[in-house]
Amino acid sequence: MIFKDSVIKKICGVDEAGRGPIAGPVTSAAVILSPNFSVEILDDSKKLSPLQRKKRAKIIKEKALAWAVGWTWPAEIDKINIHYATLLAMKRAICNLTIKPDIVYIDGKFVPAIDIICHAVVRGDTYIPCIQAASIIAKTTRDLWMERFARIEPQYLFEKHKGYPTLQHRELIKLHGLSVIHRRSFQINLS
Repeated sequence: MIFKDSVIKKICGVDEAGRGPIAGPVTSAAVILSPNFSVEILDDSKKLSPLQRKKRAKIIKEKALAWAVGWTWPAEIDKINIHYATLLAMKRAICNLTIKPDIVYIDGKFVPAIDIICHAVVRGDTYIPCIQAASIIAKTTRDLWMERFARIEPQYLFEKHKGYPTLQHRELIKLHGLSVIHRRSFQINLS
């Protein structure tokens, strides 16, 4: 099914970062790779070190036909829930592309409501190159945002845990209360 139709030229991969954290945005990336892109550098972003992700993200951004990101912010997440917030970030990433894809492969079980053919692919970030590229862009982009936001509210050490509910992060919430980017709709276990 995937990549077999010779008529399809612009295949887009989409993945997200930031579903699990208790703070910060959900970030999705959409990537259309060029036909001659060296896919051997790609992998699921979770399998790469931060330095590997950063180097590969630079290559993807330079050599892809198109790439874009989409965001949903904590207040939006609280209003519509994490599932719909993730789909909204994906839709925004696809809509931000400078080239309209012919078909979109989304990592996961669900697809956003958009006027392009979309297919959900469970664990697509483990074997579909354009999704792997999107995985890397989404993760590096969100991590950089969290590192930069850490300068605004340094007491939470967002540059270290990126908003995930680590023990240190939960201890800092106990000490300082919630920041402006914490997701109020998420249950935060402070014990």
